[in-house]
Amino acid sequence: MNNKSIIFVCLGNICRSPIAEGVAKKYALENNLDIIVESAGTGSWHVGEHPCPDSVKIARMNNVDISKQIARQVKKEDFSKYDLVIGLDSSNIQNLKNLGCKNPIKLGDYGYEGDDVPDPYFFEGFEGFDKVFEMIDICVRNLIKKEVEGK
Repeated sequence: MNNKSIIFVCLGNICRSPIAEGVAKKYALENNLDIIVESAGTGSWHVGEHPCPDSVKIARMNNVDISKQIARQVKKEDFSKYDLVIGLDSSNIQNLKNLGCKNPIKLGDYGYEGDDVPDPYFFEGFEGFDKVFEMIDICVRNLIKKEVEGK
């Protein structure tokens, strides 16, 4: 394996990046991969909180448990600690660069032609979380297959 640690980063670490962390951990377990996976947010608003209820719900509907995750803010030390720093959208990629991350990777580059993973926190109700989960699921699996497993 080329890379053994991944951190997924979105804005508040309560919607998208917790789903990505959960999907990656499930995939690693199912495929017997020895990788470290975490998530964080570029903002500090939700530090210490659990993922939003709709993210927990859509994850659970897909047999992924993210309910015990706790939001944290990304730190500069994370850029040397993790082999892969993954931003969930262009804004977070720019925020990561502004914080000093030299080579953040955009999750949408692994299955959605570089599209941003939309922030479901601002959706009206639950609608759209299924599409966000599907996008994250596909991209995370593709990312791990290529960057970790070398497939």
